[in-house]
Amino acid sequence: MDDTYKTISKQAEGTYTEKRSKFLAFAIPVRTIDEIKEQLKIYEKKYYDARHVCYAYMLGAERTDFRANDNGEPSGTAGRPILGQINSFGLTDILIVVVRYFGGIKLGTSGLIVAYKAAAQEALNAADIIEKTVDADITFVFEYPFLNDVMRIVKEESPEIISQDFDNDCRMTLRIRKSQFEKLKSRLQKVESLHFPD
Repeated sequence: MDDTYKTISKQAEGTYTEKRSKFLAFAIPVRTIDEIKEQLKIYEKKYYDARHVCYAYMLGAERTDFRANDNGEPSGTAGRPILGQINSFGLTDILIVVVRYFGGIKLGTSGLIVAYKAAAQEALNAADIIEKTVDADITFVFEYPFLNDVMRIVKEESPEIISQDFDNDCRMTLRIRKSQFEKLKSRLQKVESLHFPD
């Protein structure tokens, strides 16, 4: 199972100029639709005087959650070429916004496609592309006397501790690479009193 994916570590920018039209491209790492909406609001507000604020995004390790938006440009001339660049770089958890300032000369359909593609590519060329692992979370409950048993497993398997609550009943959430998830779970299942809440 392939449990890695590629994304960008931080925001990157690129610009492209064609017949006096200026295209400003921004590649932004995102994790959720809410983050995307938030970012789009920022760019629409910041570049309120631009003719078009077009974008495309891709979310999730499976790369099945995506959208392309032409924002008033002829259909398929902006969002799709931007999304095409995300795909050709094989990225996910990314939003690319391309802001267009019209230069007075019409570019035509093919000219727009080339310009949006080139602008998105400039931003991605400037981006720091990183590989991340696909992770899974596991939450479980156990009795306090078995804390040492649990902590030994945590130390040996080294998952990330997302949350822990030590009371009469202890509750813990761990995050581990998907390919190591079953091994961690089966080791935890052997700890006395430990169970997984529904």
